Amino acid sequence: GFPEARIPLAECAIYLACSPKSNSAYLAIDAALAEVQRSGDLPVPFHLRNAPTQTMKKLGFGAEYQYPHDFSGSFVSQNYLPDGLRNATWFTPGENATEAKIAEFLAARWGGERQP
Repeated sequence: GFPEARIPLAECAIYLACSPKSNSAYLAIDAALAEVQRSGDLPVPFHLRNAPTQTMKKLGFGAEYQYPHDFSGSFVSQNYLPDGLRNATWFTPGENATEAKIAEFLAARWGGERQP
């Protein structure tokens, strides 16, 4: 709480003011929101559904889910989007140095696969 909270808030404001500027997040969120408006409600993939009952487990809820933290680098190539959006991409890193590093990181992580 205040008055101490003013210090991390100021640090955050300074960090953001000094950080490289890009509109890639702006473009990504607007594209994602437009997609939601276009596609409407889509079903959650079965492997992401909670299965608190035996009936839900029998229906396949939660089946084949891969917990990322059980894998090297806490990463697993797993789709988290509804089938209708499986190949959708909304975020594209910009051209500044920071986002160029992000692009390299994503390319290395996905190993040339399409990023779900």
